[in-house]
Amino acid sequence: MSTSIQPSNLFASIDMGTNSFKLLIIQFEPSTARFTTLHHHSSAVVLGRNSSPPFISPESRFRAIEALVEFQSILRSHEVRTRVVGTSALREATNNGDFVIEVREKLGFDFNVEIISGFEEARLTYLGVLQFLPVYDKKVLIFDIGGGSSEFLIGENGRVLYAESLKLGHVTLTQKFREGDFVGLMRDYVCEQILASGLVGKVKDFGFEVVIGSSGTIRAIEKAIWSGFGCDEKGGRRKEHWWFSREELRVFVERLCRGLDSEEERVKRDGFFGRRSEFIVAGAVLLDVILELLEISEMKVSGYALGEGVVAEMVAESFPMCDLNANVRWKSVMRLAMRFNGKDRMRSGVQCAATAKEIFDGLKEYDNVAEIHRSRVFLQEKDLEYLQAACVLHNIGRFYGKEGYHKRSCSIIMVGYL
Repeated sequence: MSTSIQPSNLFASIDMGTNSFKLLIIQFEPSTARFTTLHHHSSAVVLGRNSSPPFISPESRFRAIEALVEFQSILRSHEVRTRVVGTSALREATNNGDFVIEVREKLGFDFNVEIISGFEEARLTYLGVLQFLPVYDKKVLIFDIGGGSSEFLIGENGRVLYAESLKLGHVTLTQKFREGDFVGLMRDYVCEQILASGLVGKVKDFGFEVVIGSSGTIRAIEKAIWSGFGCDEKGGRRKEHWWFSREELRVFVERLCRGLDSEEERVKRDGFFGRRSEFIVAGAVLLDVILELLEISEMKVSGYALGEGVVAEMVAESFPMCDLNANVRWKSVMRLAMRFNGKDRMRSGVQCAATAKEIFDGLKEYDNVAEIHRSRVFLQEKDLEYLQAACVLHNIGRFYGKEGYHKRSCSIIMVGYL
């Protein structure tokens, strides 16, 4: 761990979701209010698979403990403060109390599992989105499609105006509809559940300026649309990223559902979506119905969600004088880096930025001493901002290959896309 990263500035969240468990470790820099991801790891657990009534099976419990043991070893190497939250699958499971006790017995009391409500899940997701997109002063409609439920929220100026959690998730829908014309049945069921909840009328009554999707499923769909997976034209739209239109989603869903019985298309899905492939049809159909019923023409996509919201709240409690919505420029740098860097390049860029800060701080110290001898370097805080931005962005051109990647990086940085 770099000497510039103080343990007191490290925060972690574990999101125990229905489909996967996610570990997030971030570094917070109080002087600049920067929120930088150091480590992000996901493990497929799928709590309660094939269980009725909702129940965490022995097999799922084994996978869950195995994932948490791995997370614990990573956390101990970082000396980081951690908060662990459980969502829909744990909320609904009849044996969730036994599971929480088993976690404490096998991992120790440092794993205090909080089973949060649907409202709390939506609120924390909103906090996470605010760390990624500059929408604090906008009235935003946010929805997050999870494995066991979907959360809907309208917020403005950091306040929750309306929140709703519906028991519609890509894992539960996949398990409920498996045979025959299951896509049509699934679409009808989702439409029926959403209309029965009164969600459509309430959302229209509150109104909204911006629509944001924040889940891994929505991010996967956006990347598929961007890459051309759901289009007949080769290469996709190649436009500004982190958003898509309702029409683009419709084309993607049609393509996805048209090839369900094709072995060739299944291989393509598995290759593109990985372990999310099993549930991507349900997630895409659910999202398509949501946009249709709420009459949404386009939506933005957040790279941050529940996990980032959890650590953001921890940071706010530890540094109450810091404005987490500050430094919009740095957030835009991180959005661009996350779009084109994989996990390894992102981790390398963050480590490079930490090393650069050490050198910068050393030169600043030299500045103070050298003032007497009239040989100052004259470094300013904006110079550090440029330096660290260069550290996390210099490799993004490798998204398109190694040859000439530095020119690609420059092109992406200059215009935001190719």
